[in-house]
Amino acid sequence: MSTETAKKPSVLFVCVHNAGRSQMAAAFLTTLSEGAIEVRSAGSQPANKVNPAAVEAMAELGIDMSAEIPKVLTTEAVQDSDVVITMGCGDECPYFPGKRYEDWVLEDPAGQGLEAVRPIRDEIKARIENLIESLIPAAK
Repeated sequence: MSTETAKKPSVLFVCVHNAGRSQMAAAFLTTLSEGAIEVRSAGSQPANKVNPAAVEAMAELGIDMSAEIPKVLTTEAVQDSDVVITMGCGDECPYFPGKRYEDWVLEDPAGQGLEAVRPIRDEIKARIENLIESLIPAAK
């Protein structure tokens, strides 16, 4: 592993189904950090597919999530991440000392239409911008 890779901070987004909030957060962080942060997302009970309203809401901002697939949360994913951000998975997320944990209380977009998903998307984007600033101090 190169020293460049070792220095890159890593973030794991976790929600129950890994179909909406965590997928939007991962897509925003990947796009807005321009590859400066390693990004993972997973769910404690992954859905069969990503929420179509979330995909559509992100497409409105030019971010394509259509190829994403919900992934199961693994202990390894938590161990390999510097920051673990939960979004409603509660106690199902493994805890490891020394990691930075945050719990983002966000409305669940499951079963909601595009109009309801847009404000959730916008709240996630604002939080991602703050997260990038905290992980990469030189970030805009």
